[in-house]
Amino acid sequence: MHELVRTNDVVLITFIESLLDEAGLGYFVADRHMSAVEGSLGFLPRRIMVVEEDAPAARQLLSDAGLAAELRDG
Repeated sequence: MHELVRTNDVVLITFIESLLDEAGLGYFVADRHMSAVEGSLGFLPRRIMVVEEDAPAARQLLSDAGLAAELRDG
């Protein structure tokens, strides 16, 4: 898996999930349920992971959607 985005912005995560779903790209949101550990404060970022072979397409998709600044290096 390739880390695409790391954020604690749940609206951004939902938007990215929608884009990836629509494009049919494989992904996983890691650390989604960390609120049980952090006490629902929202300070631990969630990571959007994509299947390695889908990473270039996913990066292009997010760039085209104006989210290039959110992408992790790699």
